[in-house]
Amino acid sequence: METLVRLSFLALALIHLAPAAVLVDPSLVHSLYGVEPAGDIGVLLVHRGALFLAVVAVCVLAAFAPDARRASSLVVAVSVVGFLVVYALAGFPAGSLRTIALADMIALAPLAVVVRAAWRG
Repeated sequence: METLVRLSFLALALIHLAPAAVLVDPSLVHSLYGVEPAGDIGVLLVHRGALFLAVVAVCVLAAFAPDARRASSLVVAVSVVGFLVVYALAGFPAGSLRTIALADMIALAPLAVVVRAAWRG
């Protein structure tokens, strides 16, 4: 079970790595989201990359530090489930948001593994 939990946290880190990469390469804002990186929304999306880097970091930490798993599972759940709820409330728009939603739907499986492991009694 420990190996599955570790691999699940690392999979969640990997899923969040692409949006985190925007922080080091702002030009990815255009290819990932269709937005120019220099505008107001582009700047916010680059900052979003910093927040995703934090998600990646807590996932990697939790993969190797069991004491960090509860907090990390909460952070990742807010990221994954939060986007899916916002996406659904927006009426399931097409385009790049659909790709993000698909990635987050895939993330639900490893998320279930890490939440169960972190919070079981």
